[in-house]
Amino acid sequence: MEIKLEFVRKRSEFGGPCSFSDYLAEVTADIPPDPSLAGDFIPQDPVDFAFQEGPVMALHEVNTERAQVSIKGVNHVEGGWPQHVDPKNSELTSRYREEVEREDAYTRSVQRLGALVEHYIRQNNAIDIYEEYFEEEEEEEEEEEHPSAKTISVIRDPNVTKRMATHLSWHPDANRAVAVAYCSLDFQDSRKDMSCDSYVWDLVVTLEYNSKDWHHVLGGCYNGQIVYWDTRKGGLPVEMTPVELSHRDPVYGACWLPSRTGTECFTGSTDGQVLWWDIRKMSQPSERLVLDITKEDQLSKALGASALDFAPAMPTKFLVGTEQGIIISCNRDSKTPPEKIAHLFRGHLGAVYSVTRNPFFPKVFLSVGDWTARIWTEELMDSSSIMETKYHTPYLLDGCWSPVKPAVFFTTKSDGTLDVWDFLFHQKEPSLSLKVSNDPLLSLRPQDNGRVLGCGTRLGNVTLLEISAGLCTMRKNEKTLTSTVCARSHPSPTRARARPEQQEDPQEVFEKAREDFFSIIKAERRRRGQDDPEEVTGTGQSGHHSRDPTKGRGQ
Repeated sequence: MEIKLEFVRKRSEFGGPCSFSDYLAEVTADIPPDPSLAGDFIPQDPVDFAFQEGPVMALHEVNTERAQVSIKGVNHVEGGWPQHVDPKNSELTSRYREEVEREDAYTRSVQRLGALVEHYIRQNNAIDIYEEYFEEEEEEEEEEEHPSAKTISVIRDPNVTKRMATHLSWHPDANRAVAVAYCSLDFQDSRKDMSCDSYVWDLVVTLEYNSKDWHHVLGGCYNGQIVYWDTRKGGLPVEMTPVELSHRDPVYGACWLPSRTGTECFTGSTDGQVLWWDIRKMSQPSERLVLDITKEDQLSKALGASALDFAPAMPTKFLVGTEQGIIISCNRDSKTPPEKIAHLFRGHLGAVYSVTRNPFFPKVFLSVGDWTARIWTEELMDSSSIMETKYHTPYLLDGCWSPVKPAVFFTTKSDGTLDVWDFLFHQKEPSLSLKVSNDPLLSLRPQDNGRVLGCGTRLGNVTLLEISAGLCTMRKNEKTLTSTVCARSHPSPTRARARPEQQEDPQEVFEKAREDFFSIIKAERRRRGQDDPEEVTGTGQSGHHSRDPTKGRGQ
């Protein structure tokens, strides 16, 4: 049976809007079941199926045994003495110690505890938990990097009247700040338009952070006074030395001493004096040394100190660079002032602007003056420098060692150029020469990681530079190679004393040094897999360029 529904509309109503409405359901057809068709079907019982899409999970609970902890502390105080022994009396305590040490029980206790401590020390030394297994592979990847540097930031003198950035000092706490000393070193510079708000900074020539107390900053002034600041108390100096007991000339060097209290320091000036101070009592210096190389202790014959260096690795010794080009090695532990002037190093033709010890070999130090930078060693007191750079056309104004590579040092010049030297590869030319500014670079100081350098200019701008990783990452055996080069750069004192009457030919000495130097370079290149090294040729003669001797630092 065919079911159909007919919808009839007149032709005139075509195209008109449709009108829909609800309509009740109706049965249009009713088909009753046919029993005769039941034989064509098979009856089936109902079947249920269940589906679970998620994984089967189980819940478990574990309660570990709770550790019982308690807070404990140990307070070490003076105690344990018998009643008849006064702990404050050193004579009684030392006498009681001697009585105890003579007892047999004391000896047996030390022997028993000593064996126990030795066992644990050997146990700790059995395995090096800091050993690096892939150090060589990392070094090979970095060898291909070309030396480079980039400017990170430039710090400018905020005043309208610009002054020289004469000294830099990085904050000991991760180098998170840098202190800059601003000063006008021009002769009779009495400009009235200098900012009065920064008048104290106009006087400061050099400053240093205290490595023990980061809040203390030491400064040396143009008029010879010594001041110190406490950054927790604002920007004004905490205390200042009296004028009549201070230096008589500008202070070009100020160093903190690693004393137990962390309050001792010493300063050097062109008035020919080195003074020791304690910031707890700055009314007068605690010690005085006159830089009279004739050892007559006459201030009128003293040499003016233009640079000062102190290394904690040699706590009793310090170096002084003078205006006359002589470097003085001093020993504070000597009994009399003349004996404190231990040795003299001559070589510079003009003032020594910087002198600093190598952080890896304290007996080796760098000096910068006139047109050259020179490397010396205290193992040969009566000899000349063991290495020196070529004579540059512009003045060299500052220099320092890299704190992470023993053979790398930096120098700045009056034409605004920064030179990076690595004498393991080049002794006549810098590994990197970078034009930082058109103004003279007066001051230089690297961060402790050796990656960032701060350079101060004559106009008070401080440029922060980041050098490439190859110039601030120590290679394998680099320290050994540096020691070998320094040892071969000077003659053996034994051979020199064996035949004092024979004068060596300077040309032969140069040829022998040149041969030794290139043999070291060839051996190192062969070790790195270069079978045909390129030999660099040069001459041992250095030119001398005349300069105006009346022009001083920064002119």
